[in-house]
Amino acid sequence: MRGRPIGTEKLAALLAAAVLLAGCSGTDEAASPPAESSPSAKPATSTPTPTPTHRKLKPGAKGFDVKELQRRLKALNYDPGKLDGKYGPSTEMAVWAFQAVNRMKRKGTLGKSFWEALADPEEPRPMAKKREKNRVDVDLKRQYLVLYKDGEPRLITHVSSGSGEYYCAKDRGATVPRCRYASTGTGDFRTGRRFSGWETSPLGRLYNPIYFNGGIAFHGALSVPKHPASHGCVRMPMHIAEYFPDLLGTNVPVHVRRPR
Repeated sequence: MRGRPIGTEKLAALLAAAVLLAGCSGTDEAASPPAESSPSAKPATSTPTPTPTHRKLKPGAKGFDVKELQRRLKALNYDPGKLDGKYGPSTEMAVWAFQAVNRMKRKGTLGKSFWEALADPEEPRPMAKKREKNRVDVDLKRQYLVLYKDGEPRLITHVSSGSGEYYCAKDRGATVPRCRYASTGTGDFRTGRRFSGWETSPLGRLYNPIYFNGGIAFHGALSVPKHPASHGCVRMPMHIAEYFPDLLGTNVPVHVRRPR
């Protein structure tokens, strides 16, 4: 049985209701703009990468920062000894050498200025106009030594040279003492005689000495203070003196200066 026909006015009302419903539930972009196009929407921001910081270090400190310091010094050819995370005497002497090359005040406590210099270090300044590819440069003013191999620094270390004090002692084979000032002479020399192990001299014991100016030698010592303290030789830390002769041959140029 067929239904009764819908009147014109009722049909118009049903069509209007359908259009209204479509406008509320549809996906028309004009009716519902995306969030990013809204003027009030905030742009997405990323979290900035934090700047690395280092705590102030003093001799005796231990931990990750100390090991990081040791690794960085080693990479720059300053030998801090064992990479054990302990700020001991060997690491401190490597720090002194780094500070000397970078024209910083030599001190054990390390702060912001030191870490900045460690991130962007200076190269050691040559001691002489003649720059042989294999040589040793000694800076008496700042108390450090640089050993070059193939034109590049292979080792940079703190040293302690002649104290300048007046003393008297018998030379090897002499019967009467001779008096003089404890000085390390400047000039251009070459390495010569060497001795393996401890050698006893009239002025004390020298470890693995390598002579370059008469009785003046590079050698290891149990005491290598921040200041000049020897009778004229160039003292170096014991852990470096262990392998120094393996790096330095015979008849190698040595330039000793006291630059400004």
